Amino acid sequence: MSPVNDDFILAVEGLTVSFDGFKAVNDLSFYLDPQEIRVIIGPNGAGKTTVLDLICGKTRATNGSIRFRGRELTRMKEHQIVRAGVGRKFQNPSIYEDLTVFENLEISYPSGRSVMGALSFRRDARVRDAVEEVAHTIFLADQLEQRAELLSHGQKQWLEIGMLLIQKPDLLMLDEPVAGMSVSERKKTAELLRVITRNHSVLVIEHDMQFVEDIADRVTVMHQGKVLSEGSLERVKSDPRVIEVYLGH
Repeated sequence: MSPVNDDFILAVEGLTVSFDGFKAVNDLSFYLDPQEIRVIIGPNGAGKTTVLDLICGKTRATNGSIRFRGRELTRMKEHQIVRAGVGRKFQNPSIYEDLTVFENLEISYPSGRSVMGALSFRRDARVRDAVEEVAHTIFLADQLEQRAELLSHGQKQWLEIGMLLIQKPDLLMLDEPVAGMSVSERKKTAELLRVITRNHSVLVIEHDMQFVEDIADRVTVMHQGKVLSEGSLERVKSDPRVIEVYLGH
């Protein structure tokens, strides 16, 4: 029996997607609480990124349900899912390199989303305040006039997280956010995610186990498209099946 509970921000139930008969995600179920950091780990090819693709509407499910705040996402288009409050960051930062940090955040502000909104967009105090608040959160308050191409790799990752934050999503999904970062940048990113979860839920795919240890409230281990193990990091680390298929390699 699946939990009957509308308190979950995200309820994934029986989720399956087949590509030419191969089930990349196979009868997957998990539940995400408000203000939780959930980390999905597992070997390459386990279906982790495909899960994010399914939640954000980039890939269509073959079977199953994805409910976000009680709304069924599998019937919605990508832009509708974004408007419902789901933000997604991909592995490689997709920022505007030739714009400043301020301009990157400003262009992501929700009033600029529609064509009419973009045409009538004005840099008013409300927008400036929002940009400055987010820039402070992502450690870039002193870099607002810096062109994005001159930022370090880690700072570019933080900027893209900021571009999501300014849209005020309820759920942020991050695919390997600390890949290529220095140790100090990884520590600051863990700090950043802890701040973010005061007002948001976060779903992270990650391989860096030290970073997982620093951030995870709960961990879901995937293998061959299914949940292999779930719970606290300590619990999944001591699960013999997880050691065999993932941690032991």
